[in-house]
Amino acid sequence: MKIGLRIVGIFLAFAACMAFGFFWRDLGRGQAPSLASFERLAGMQVTSSKLSGPEVFSRNYHRLLTDYIRPVKPVELKYAGIEGMVSSLGDPHTIFLPPTAAKEFSEETMAKFGGVGARLSPDPLGAKVAVVFDDGPAFNAGLRKGNLITGVNGVSMAGKDIDSIVEKIKGQEGTVVKLTVVQAGKEKPVTMTVRRARITAPTVEGSVLPKTKIGYLAVSSFSEPTAMQFDHELAKLEDQGIQGLIIDLRGNPGGLLETATDMLSRFVENKVVVSMKYRDGREEQDKTSTGDLHTFHYPIVVLIDGESASAAEIFSGCLHDYGLVTLVGSKSYGKASVQNVWPLKDRSSAKITIARYYLPNGEYIGRSVDEDGVKTTGGLEPDVPVALNTDSLVVFGDPATDNQLAKAIQVVKSKMQSP
Repeated sequence: MKIGLRIVGIFLAFAACMAFGFFWRDLGRGQAPSLASFERLAGMQVTSSKLSGPEVFSRNYHRLLTDYIRPVKPVELKYAGIEGMVSSLGDPHTIFLPPTAAKEFSEETMAKFGGVGARLSPDPLGAKVAVVFDDGPAFNAGLRKGNLITGVNGVSMAGKDIDSIVEKIKGQEGTVVKLTVVQAGKEKPVTMTVRRARITAPTVEGSVLPKTKIGYLAVSSFSEPTAMQFDHELAKLEDQGIQGLIIDLRGNPGGLLETATDMLSRFVENKVVVSMKYRDGREEQDKTSTGDLHTFHYPIVVLIDGESASAAEIFSGCLHDYGLVTLVGSKSYGKASVQNVWPLKDRSSAKITIARYYLPNGEYIGRSVDEDGVKTTGGLEPDVPVALNTDSLVVFGDPATDNQLAKAIQVVKSKMQSP
């Protein structure tokens, strides 16, 4: 209601200014103000005050389209109006997504897109290949980890932003993209012709840490395929006889509550995951299922940091509340709100906060910030706080450079030795 009144107020002020402008124009010309000017000045406000918020918005939207000094694209004006309403809420997690952004968000949630099957990192000459998905189009074409992509479809990628390079490589499945690739040991770049396909991106990557019996699972998001990938990677680690496990949620922005609940069902049955409280006072609980319980015969550490948020905090917070893991790292982000995504007719969408959530122990971990935007409260407190050492290059997953992971290994080892 407050938002609607604010919008009405803005447009009433706008209308009054327009009316006064016509009134002053007539006086400036040495003319008596016209009847129309008086109507605008005295009557327009009265008429507008009887209109609903949507009616005021619609009338002024059309006035800007027809009378503004230069042509305005209707869709841009419409999106600007929606974005203005959303931003007035002051909630960074309630956002409007135009069609392109909505499509990208949907792809991230499903972890499926049209592409070549590789994960890239920035490089001054283009993009460095960080990961190549097994049996994907890029792998089959010969692309390997460490290769350097310097051109896409004959155009140099030197100095380009990594996101723009990725966007050029992605595309409709079945279409072809030509990559100029520099490979170690070869004097000249090679051109790889890759046919794009429907890619399911890995959100869970597993390995046994060198010189240990400790499994390492890096979970990058909580997307639709994450639970299945978690099961698959965990099974491979257990086949290698691991005696401890580290689940790395650093940098994980979250994702689907359903996926976090599904994964937690491997650890606890019929237990509360979160309690959600709505604006009307209603409260709902999300619980784990039965029948998916997995037996973990070894100690588990979960790594978190300031970018672990949303579903990542729910997953780690629940495991901690039920006494199943030790949290290592730095304080998490502190996102304790639930959003619904509402699709709109033109393929845009709105992601709107509908509830707050509380962990099983009743804790609310939502962040608060001061006037400068600096976080003051919120987030999960690690049992073993360790700040990431950034004095030298950090390679996540490499205990030789990743001091948080090295500490997690120490914690797991100490628990493995405990009676």
